[in-house]
Formats: sequence, C-alpha cells, structure tokens
Amino acid sequence: MIAAVRTWTAEQTLRELDTEDGVLRYHEAGDADAPPLLMLHGSGPGVTGWRNFGENLPVFAEHFRCLVLELPGFGVSDPTDQHPMVAALPSVGRFLDGLGLDRVDVVGNSMGGVVATRLAIAEPDRVRRMVTVGGIGQAIFSPSPGEGLNLLMEFTESPSRERLVQWLHSMVHDRSLVTEEMVEQRWTQATEPSTLAAARRMYSRAALEGMGRAAARSPEPPYWAMLHRVRARTLLTWGRDDRVSPLDMALVPMRTIPDAELHVLPRCGHWAMIEQKAAWEAVVLAFLTRAD
Repeated sequence: MIAAVRTWTAEQTLRELDTEDGVLRYHEAGDADAPPLLMLHGSGPGVTGWRNFGENLPVFAEHFRCLVLELPGFGVSDPTDQHPMVAALPSVGRFLDGLGLDRVDVVGNSMGGVVATRLAIAEPDRVRRMVTVGGIGQAIFSPSPGEGLNLLMEFTESPSRERLVQWLHSMVHDRSLVTEEMVEQRWTQATEPSTLAAARRMYSRAALEGMGRAAARSPEPPYWAMLHRVRARTLLTWGRDDRVSPLDMALVPMRTIPDAELHVLPRCGHWAMIEQKAAWEAVVLAFLTRAD
C-alpha cells in the first residue's frame, strides 16, 4: 500500500518571527529535526512564497524542514520602506539568525535565486547546496529587459487586470495555468497600496533606469560578476521557454560557479516548479539528497 502524502493549507503552515525590523512571516512544513531547506520566492504582482512553493511542500517536507520565507515588500511580511531587493538579503540573515540556523540548503525562484546567490557569496559557510529557478545571470544574446520584465513595468506603472493577465501569460508556456482565481488573487494583493508602492520602487521604468545608473557608478561589481565565489554545489533549473529570464542567462552562472550543473525543462516558462512540477521536484530532490 502506498502511504498518503500529507498536504497543508497556507493557514496551517503560517508562522511569525519578530525581528528588530518588523515581523517576518513564513510557512513551515516537515520534521523540525530534518535538515533545513529555505525557499525564497520571486517577484512580480501578487507573488507570495506560498503561491510559488506551496504545492511543492508535500514532496520536500518528506525529507526537509521546509521554510518558505515571505520577503518584505510583497504584502505578507511587514512592509519595508527600502527597495525590496535591498531589504531581501538582510531579512534572510535576520530570519536564519532568529531561527538559530547556521547552515541551510536554499531554493530560490527568480529574484529569490538572486537573493540566494548573494547569500552564498556573502556567507559561503551558510549555504550547503543551492537551487535556482531561472532569474540569475546576465543576458548574453537576448535583449534586456525582456518581454516579461517590460510587461511587469507596464503593469506596475498603470495597473489593470488586462495588463496583469498579459504579464501572467508571459510567465508560462501553457496559458491554461492562468485561471480566473489566480488573476483575482494576484490582483487583490498587487493593488494593495503598500505592496504597489514597493513594486513601484522596484519595477517602474524610472526605478529600473535609476538602478542601472547607480550600478554603473558603483565601485562594487554586480553579483553575477562574483559568481566564482559561490562555494555551494549549485543546480540551475530553467524553463526552455522562459520569456522573463531567457535561457541564455544561464551561460554565465553555468560557466563561472565552480560546482554548477544545469537542467533545462521543455514546454516550460518562468515557473518551472509549477509548470513542470513533477519533473522539477524529481530533479531538485535528487540533487539535494545526493551523497556528498
């Protein structure tokens, strides 16, 4: 007889951690004594950690203590006055310190993958293994910003349901995954005033142009130029049909992260953990549980 796989609701797994910079909310599933697996969501209208990874928890919680952090600026954890990307890495540090975790495996989708990579560069002893889902690296052949990011900027500057649907369609290969329920959930959260204000600090055209100018003046190299400092074994997972972070972005991290491997999923857009759920879970679980 095959044992039933346990499932959870968002309400059952939701936890809170008080920190000096506000409350961080997260979802926890799995045995408290199992190896910790930190899961970091991406960005975009109405995103949450639960919406990115909630459906993957039954598989990973069989092996890990899964911790899905809700990053500040996306409407679940306490809001932040900072740019959400600037606030993300310190919030991860406060979260791990608050839970007393010295070393974790990390899975990061898109922006979450960038945050995971920056953590692995800044604190190499803190990350054992890292899995990214699109998003990291630098476009080599594709135009930048790409289609998905342009649609995200259009929605952020002038939100409408039509623009939200257009952006959601750019996230997937199979448009049937974009349901009316998804649109409604995303619309409600994305247009909440503090969440929309945070999104405009991040994804308005003026904000992105300002970030580009600031990066050009900065004495520090961009994170993707420091990927050789990543010591964690790394699995790059990518949708072959990703229109947000095109596949050629994988070339830089694949070549410069010392211990990196790449798995490309066909008929798959930016949300590999959702659109090719079973295949993605099998590849990631095999990587994370492989003997050292």
